[in-house]
Amino acid sequence: MTTAHTMKIGEAAAALGIEAHVLRHWESVGLLKPQRNRSGHRTYDEHVLDYARLIQTLQRTGLSLDQIRQLGRSADKARLHLIALRRAEVNERIALLQATDRFLGHLTACSHPIIAECPECSDFAKQGREPRPGGFPDRRWRDAA
Repeated sequence: MTTAHTMKIGEAAAALGIEAHVLRHWESVGLLKPQRNRSGHRTYDEHVLDYARLIQTLQRTGLSLDQIRQLGRSADKARLHLIALRRAEVNERIALLQATDRFLGHLTACSHPIIAECPECSDFAKQGREPRPGGFPDRRWRDAA
């Protein structure tokens, strides 16, 4: 039975807009720790739901569950470093999307049938072959922790 202050897993999942198995998974990887009632069923109060909402928000920023766990377990200085790394990745992605938009805009007026004959098309094609600074995001996160 639920009270006004706690919910069963199905109710909590519905309130969060996710499936119940997601909450069980977050618990299994150590991100959530719901209370258990006398019969052993999970109960979710507002504090646990708020933490689940934080997990959802951090996932929308592109963080993996492992990265979210690292944020929760890191000291302040390390946490700030991990956040700075993610922000740098987001800014790299923004720059790429802006360049892509400029390139697509250019294509609407480009009269060159071959990319190599158009300096702007050629420049954009070269950008895709250059290695990203710092390697893959997951490696940078592991190295920073």
